[in-house]
Amino acid sequence: MRDQRSFLKNVIKKGITGLVVGVFLVGVTRALAFPPVFQVMFFTYAMLGAAVFLLLDAPSLQPMSGTKALVALLAFYVVISGVYIGGASLWPQYDPEDEKGKIEKLLKAKRAATEQGKAEELLARTKALSEKADAIMQRLQAVGGAALARFPTGADGGIPSGASPAASGDLVALGKEQWKLQECYNCHKLSGQGGKKRGPEMDNIGNLMTPQELRQKVLDPRSWMAEGFEKEYEKKKMPDKYKDLMEDKEIDELVAFLSTLKNPSVNTPKAIKKK
Repeated sequence: MRDQRSFLKNVIKKGITGLVVGVFLVGVTRALAFPPVFQVMFFTYAMLGAAVFLLLDAPSLQPMSGTKALVALLAFYVVISGVYIGGASLWPQYDPEDEKGKIEKLLKAKRAATEQGKAEELLARTKALSEKADAIMQRLQAVGGAALARFPTGADGGIPSGASPAASGDLVALGKEQWKLQECYNCHKLSGQGGKKRGPEMDNIGNLMTPQELRQKVLDPRSWMAEGFEKEYEKKKMPDKYKDLMEDKEIDELVAFLSTLKNPSVNTPKAIKKK
């Protein structure tokens, strides 16, 4: 009888201790902004800990044998399995499709933000280039250079012989902007920067191709091939989109810039005529 009273006191004492610890853990997890499921989980762990200590203080069971022991063992197994399965069913279950949906939702928002930002940046740069080109043409017309406003008009497709150095310099500067705007640096290295080995280095291309040939290459990537880049040529690494993506004046500007790249110290591969 005394043992039963002592055990009952331990049940009350350790049960209250488990409740206090559980409430404390819930308060801490809530203060740290843990999800509700984790708050419940920590409280449950506290109560399970109290139950373990209660079992340690529980009076010893009478020895059993034979059929009685087997039935008791099976009953214990059923109870423990039910508690385990029931408890596990209360926790959130891992669903691959659900997780894929969450990831896709996150990526979709980031993709939309990235594409929108890139589009806005391209529009802003295009607008700035257009305004700069319009200003150049107005200046040319003001000094009687209306005939130069359309580039190129030279016999070789390059800078016209009558063009002023200032006009040529502006076209080159605009062409450099086109190099950045069209992201040519993704495939071609220039001045040691950019390039992913999809295309040749461009530092000396002005000595290897005429402006007309460069223009042809931009409009029709299959017309010329860089020596040593046979695999890239066969795989059509250079996209056939610039004839639709760029206006004539933008191609003229890019060609003007490429024509100035004449650094023989860089091993720019020779261009091979394919068409």
